[in-house]
Amino acid sequence: MERYRDLLAQKEQLEELIAEAHKKEAAAALERVREAVADFGFTPEDVFGKRRKDAGVAVAPKYRNPETGETWSGRGRAPHWIKDQDLERFRITE
Repeated sequence: MERYRDLLAQKEQLEELIAEAHKKEAAAALERVREAVADFGFTPEDVFGKRRKDAGVAVAPKYRNPETGETWSGRGRAPHWIKDQDLERFRITE
């Protein structure tokens, strides 16, 4: 049992050292990034790419489950109630 407790204590010490090293290296990396941005005049779009204008915009539903009233826009993964079905059965016509 003594060996187990010793190992747990070592593990705790290592986790502290890992966290400290991560913090220091992250700070150094961030400083290098800031220097590069300042030196070269990078913009957020240069670094992260352009955000689509329609990102996060809700899309009108195209399909409705007649039993529950649930809707689906036709984007993303199909819900279970429409999966492997004829989409035209569920199309919203207005």
